[in-house]
This record gives sequence, C-alpha cells and structure tokens, in this order.
Amino acid sequence: MIVLASLTDTAQGIVETFGIDWPMLIAQAINFLIVAFVIWKFAFKNILSTIKEREKQIADSLSNADKIKLELEETEKQQQETLQEASIAAKKTISSAQEQAKAFIEAQKEDARKQAEEIISKAKSAMEQERERVLKEAREEIASLVLLTASKVLSKDLSEDEKQKFASRATDELNLTA
Repeated sequence: MIVLASLTDTAQGIVETFGIDWPMLIAQAINFLIVAFVIWKFAFKNILSTIKEREKQIADSLSNADKIKLELEETEKQQQETLQEASIAAKKTISSAQEQAKAFIEAQKEDARKQAEEIISKAKSAMEQERERVLKEAREEIASLVLLTASKVLSKDLSEDEKQKFASRATDELNLTA
C-alpha cells in the first residue's frame, strides 16, 4: 500500500508541476477519437480493403501462373510425344517405301530375266529352225548333185522314178551321217 500511496503522490506532483487542464485533456481526447474514427472509417478501412483485394488478385495471379505453367509443361510434353510419333511414323513410311522399292526392283529384275530367257529361247528355236532349213536345202542340193553326177557317170538319163529313188536314198544316208 505504501507503494500505491507513493505513486498517487508522485502523479499529483507531476500534475501540479506541469499543470494539466482536465477539461482541455478530455476535449483533446474526444477530438483524437473523432479524428481516429474518421481516418479508420474513410481512409484506413478503404486502404485495408484495397490491400486485401490486391493480395487476393496476386494470389489468383500466382495460382493462374502455376496453372498456366502446368498447362505449358503438359502441352510441351504432348508436343514431344506428337513429334516422336510423327518421327516413328515417318521412319515406318520410309522403311515401307524402301521395302516396296526393293520388291519393285526385284520384280523388274525377275521380269527382265524372264524376258531375256524368252528371247534366248526364241533365238535358239529360230536358230534350230534355220539350221533345219539350211540342212534340208543342203540335202536337196546334195541329192540333186548326186543325181546329176550319177546320170553323167552312167551317161544316161534317169527316169523320174529312178531320180526319186536315188534322191531318197542319198537323203537317208545324209540323215544317218548327220
């Protein structure tokens, strides 16, 4: 209690020394409260609401930025996948085209080989026919020479029947030797 009494005495001593005018102090306190209320109501409250609104906009912008970043990453990933798929498809197409080209070349080679064999076969057949024709003509010529020689050796003219027999015999002998 003694402490409380000494504080009261000290407070009264300060009041008497500095001369506090109580009605003026109360009026200043009321003016301070009115000014504080007006500042709070019209200025500080608006500033706080603007700050909260800006904080919300910033938070929304950051959220949107994160969403956009995720969407961008997803889009880039899809783009990479699409490029890889396109690359694989292009490689398959190129491979298929190469295989088709090889098959086409092989088919062309096979056709050319068959045509060459056909040409060779026709040429051999034509050569054989020509050989047979030449041999037949040679036999006929030889038979005719044999008849001519025989008729001169015998010094007589052969009848048509004898000529035929001589020619067929000479031809048969030539066929046997050939």
